[in-house]
Amino acid sequence: MTTLSTALAPQEIVERVLGAGHGGADLAGRVVVVSETSEAAVRWANSTMTTNGLGTSRRTTVISLLRVDGGTAAGVVSSAVSITDPAQLADLVAASEQAAREAGPANDAAELPAEIVDDPAWSDAAAATSIGVFGNLATGLAEVLGGDLRQYGFASHSLTTVWLGTSTGVRRRWVQPTGSVELNVKTPDLERSAWTATGSQDFTDVDVVALAADAARRLEWGDRKVTLPPGRYETLLPPSAVADLMIYLFWSMEGRAAQEGHSALSGPDGVRVGERLTDLPLTLTSDPAARGLEYEPFVVATSSGGGTSVFDNGAPTRAVDWVRDGVVNELVYSRAEAAEFGTAFTPAGDNLLLRGGPSGTASSIDEMVAGSERALLLTCLWYIRAVDPTTLLLTGLTRDGVYLVENGEVVAEVDHNFRFNHSPLDVLRGTTEVGATVPTIGREWKDWFTRSAMPPLRVPDFNMSSVSLGR
Repeated sequence: MTTLSTALAPQEIVERVLGAGHGGADLAGRVVVVSETSEAAVRWANSTMTTNGLGTSRRTTVISLLRVDGGTAAGVVSSAVSITDPAQLADLVAASEQAAREAGPANDAAELPAEIVDDPAWSDAAAATSIGVFGNLATGLAEVLGGDLRQYGFASHSLTTVWLGTSTGVRRRWVQPTGSVELNVKTPDLERSAWTATGSQDFTDVDVVALAADAARRLEWGDRKVTLPPGRYETLLPPSAVADLMIYLFWSMEGRAAQEGHSALSGPDGVRVGERLTDLPLTLTSDPAARGLEYEPFVVATSSGGGTSVFDNGAPTRAVDWVRDGVVNELVYSRAEAAEFGTAFTPAGDNLLLRGGPSGTASSIDEMVAGSERALLLTCLWYIRAVDPTTLLLTGLTRDGVYLVENGEVVAEVDHNFRFNHSPLDVLRGTTEVGATVPTIGREWKDWFTRSAMPPLRVPDFNMSSVSLGR
């Protein structure tokens, strides 16, 4: 049986591929990405620990850039097979070159970045997690699982080590921690449930007792029920719901689509960069150095599309304000797109932060509840889909609790969920109060995007378009 312990070292894979004598005079460049993920997970159900697991996987991607009639072509081939024989690498190189010849000239072709960074961690082995990372969580769970409520949940932690090498001399290594814990707490009769979750790099900052207490409080709110019709309501969006809406907005900020008139960021006179959305100082940022939400300080791309280009591998990432002080500020452009449209190279980020509450005095969600005459308080959103890309109108469902707030208190749980129709652009345009920005995790997009920090928002006319009877 082949294991990673008998596989070629990632650094050796990089050097052997870059030193392969294929391509001949047609070879314009080559990129190698080796990623190794170590992952641990635990699960509990009906207040009992059920499963735990630990695993490791590796993926090797070879990108060959060949000169062809009309320009430069890119061929990408990946393998999840553990590579123990250099002959396997020769096969990958040959396959990537064949893929390039079949693909034809690439629209995003550019010279590979050649900035040489002395990466002192290049020769280090892969980082590894263990079940022990959940030690603090387990201590808290011992208290939580012994209560009267039924506890269900899942926690996962991974460390992904990436080695990037290019034929222009780039050699970079990065370790990306990713973790999350979700709790679904139910009444003993299983008739009502409440959800809460958080992200974490190492679980030392996870207070599962506090998370369970928050869910239990929501169950108490559900002791009284009320039925409400569809309509536009003043709505308090908690950080999790804000994250899901802002992530969709971020994914829609592709410069080419806006330039060509295919997105909500297209305007009658060009892209909407410079357009004011709100007078509030709302700033939506991706920052590779954001504390606790860090991501690669260099581009790692194993495919092209949507402002991402394999030709940009190794280029530095940077902090970007997508919206700055309420104004649309930047869109995503690869280097080739930036040259085409006469703008700045703007790589997409892997975290997202929204700020704009009063400095040092921004409210918590509880304080926003206390300041509400009548409003809905949501828990989270899910099943979010686009209705109209030209306005970024989205539809989706509320989930695991919609609560009625009156005179500064939560007085009841709405006995159904709502389908909503609203644009995240209109959320920014219509927000009247911004709370304190806190780390959070979106319910809908947590499997794809886990690094976010968002404030709760007060939106006076959030459109609950119809009633949904599902939980």
